[in-house]
Amino acid sequence: MNYWLVKSEPAAWSWDQQVAKGAKGEAWTGVRNFTARQNLVKMKKGDRAFFYHSNEGKEIVGVVEVIKEAYPDPTDKTGKFVCVDIKADKPLKMPVTMAAIKADRKFAEMALVKYSRLSVQPVTPEEWKAVCKMGGI
Repeated sequence: MNYWLVKSEPAAWSWDQQVAKGAKGEAWTGVRNFTARQNLVKMKKGDRAFFYHSNEGKEIVGVVEVIKEAYPDPTDKTGKFVCVDIKADKPLKMPVTMAAIKADRKFAEMALVKYSRLSVQPVTPEEWKAVCKMGGI
């Protein structure tokens, strides 16, 4: 299993909206960055991702599961971009803020710190375990 982080502005798509989609999940559309696109292509069914609220909150609030691998993004008129389907798995008991991550040296190389604007990014197994511990899961 691989680990990821996906970002969404809560005003556009929030954790609560993701949870409301239930087991059928939702397509993660609208990614228009080629590095993020490549990360979507690498996602496999069963992979887990942190759900990060960007701009408002700037915190990891939950865990999602990839339930359908990359396919053409229906919102992309150019045909260059893809999406995956994800479903909510579980919330973090305590959200993990960007400030808390930046304050901890073990996260210095984390993509969230180094490439903070990237909307879909990999997370190492060590980072995954550490963030889960910080979030109480």
